[in-house]
Amino acid sequence: MSFCFNFDLPAQTTNSDDVDGNKLQNGKKDEAIKDNTKPTEPVKEAKEHLPPSDPQFLLADAVFETVSIGTLPPLHFLNETVFEKTASEREDDENILSRTAEQRSDLISGVYEGGLKVWECTYDLLEQIEKDGETFGGKAVLDLGCGAGLLGILALKRGATQVHFQDYNSTVIEQLTVPNVMLNCQEDDEADSDDDNGGRGEGNGQEEDGCKKKAKTKEEVKESNPPSKKRAVDLSQHPLLTRCHFFSGDWSTFLGLVLKTDTHPKFDIIFTSETIYNTAYYPVLHETLHKLLAPDGLVYLATKSHYFGVGGGLHLFETFVEQKGTFSLDHLWDGEEGLQRHVVVLRFKKPKDT
Repeated sequence: MSFCFNFDLPAQTTNSDDVDGNKLQNGKKDEAIKDNTKPTEPVKEAKEHLPPSDPQFLLADAVFETVSIGTLPPLHFLNETVFEKTASEREDDENILSRTAEQRSDLISGVYEGGLKVWECTYDLLEQIEKDGETFGGKAVLDLGCGAGLLGILALKRGATQVHFQDYNSTVIEQLTVPNVMLNCQEDDEADSDDDNGGRGEGNGQEEDGCKKKAKTKEEVKESNPPSKKRAVDLSQHPLLTRCHFFSGDWSTFLGLVLKTDTHPKFDIIFTSETIYNTAYYPVLHETLHKLLAPDGLVYLATKSHYFGVGGGLHLFETFVEQKGTFSLDHLWDGEEGLQRHVVVLRFKKPKDT
């Protein structure tokens, strides 16, 4: 099924407080991005989602894909094509599954924010993590705008003490993120069982009967034929799953909900991929990062230079961050081919940086 962007934005009038994208991209960074830019849709109230007490039904005969990059552990996620074809069988109180199919759209602004698709920049960030050798041991991690949750799942499998997954849509969390986390918990159990029996896990790229099994690279993920199936096991008390928290809703209400908790978590690592496509969201995104990042924490952002249709992108976001004066922003990787993609890191400015 082919898809396209449909931002479904109502007509807006332009005023002096709007972002002048042309001037900013031409280097005139003195044009301020105002905080009073508002999303066009009502905010979606945040809520926490608990993993189902009987999770087996989510993974019964699940069809999944696997991506493995370098030394990273293999990451499993529900097959996108099969997910689309079985959309009518899934619970969807938001009706986003039917709407995206009817409109043949990967994004309906303010209604569905693209969480059912694994976007290209997520793979770029995974490759950067593999290059940096980050292990996440003992760290608290937030996967902001998580979608399939691959970044948070990687942190979980590499020793994070807690991982919060957040996506705009509750359907994404319930029907994709949570099943993907459980899918990877199940894989770890099976690998442990193979090791106990003197065998080898298929996803570890180890030798079996004299042949080395190769996990699929990101380019090969889409070519799985046929995709593998998983039989569900009891995961309700899996130790990895107990480290996870799942949230849906708008970033502003998500921030308020998290800050109301007794622990007021601060995150050592915040991942966010392909989330700066709309300049209207920059103020609340910046505030969320500001309030939830630990003093010495890092924000890893993967993004495109420009998102056609809504006008956001890295250049405008860099300008916004510079004007706010809270974070420094450094480029870790810049892709030069096609629509340029980037991986950057944000950290709090030190007094000498201001």
